[in-house]
Amino acid sequence: MEFEHKSVLLAETVKYLNLKPDGVYVDGTLGGGGHAEAVCKKLSGSGRYIGIDQDEAAIDAAARRLDSFQRQVTIVRSNYKHMGEILASLGIEAVDGILLDLGVSSYQLDTPERGFSYKEDVALDMRMDQRQEMTAKDIVNGYTESELFYMIRDYGEDKFARNIAKHIVAARKREEIRTTGQLVGIIKAAIPAKVRATGGHPAKRTFQAIRIELNRELEVLEASLDQMIGLLKPGGRFCIITFHSLEDRMVKTSFRRNENPCTCPPEFPVCMCGKVSRGKVVTRKPVLPSAEELSDNKRAKSAKLRVFERV
Repeated sequence: MEFEHKSVLLAETVKYLNLKPDGVYVDGTLGGGGHAEAVCKKLSGSGRYIGIDQDEAAIDAAARRLDSFQRQVTIVRSNYKHMGEILASLGIEAVDGILLDLGVSSYQLDTPERGFSYKEDVALDMRMDQRQEMTAKDIVNGYTESELFYMIRDYGEDKFARNIAKHIVAARKREEIRTTGQLVGIIKAAIPAKVRATGGHPAKRTFQAIRIELNRELEVLEASLDQMIGLLKPGGRFCIITFHSLEDRMVKTSFRRNENPCTCPPEFPVCMCGKVSRGKVVTRKPVLPSAEELSDNKRAKSAKLRVFERV
């Protein structure tokens, strides 16, 4: 299957990056190269674009899409948590802009054998990096009931998390849960019929929770935000698109803390902690997809763009 992914908030992201033709930009979630192509079209011959992704299919697709920009583009298969090391290996100390488009791509969802989708009955996988040994099957069959409950409650924000975890544990005692179809059936049995009839797909939140846990998405994001801000040149901008409330809260908190890091008590007349602001939050409220974009791409529904500028 051809790697296809509609880049969410494309025009808005390019605008907020405040591009310089000869600037250096790094994309921590290259995907199919949609955002990258839009940025590269605005770069001069001396501009540079470093694209990072851990998905081999994304790397191949982006390389084809960006073929005409070979002089400006460097593509690296890795996780964006290694961004500092990757840039250092390329002799780059700081950049003019950083982009992250978090979450799962349309290609990953629409390629059945990747095991991300609850619409097909295939092997439980969900690895964004297929070099990783652990799969979704290991989580479903190996986590304790308590671990499953907290994962589904926190990462899936599902109010039936406790019952879903209980049903998973009971089912795997009878036989190993190997496929997405088996898991969907178990989840459906754990949710009241009345709710199943009115809400979205009953397995959506649990599948999201397993994917986030397996790929350590929130852990990597939290550990990387401050580091990435530190890689920006003065005036450089950091654009992050999130699709999950926990991601968005994490980004919002990090940006505000980097803007105002002072930890002194409010009653202190002057700052004594010595912590200096690293920049400013450009978007006080997140930038949301337009009605036109939402009608064209329903997967953009929960997207939020936040922007930070380094001083």
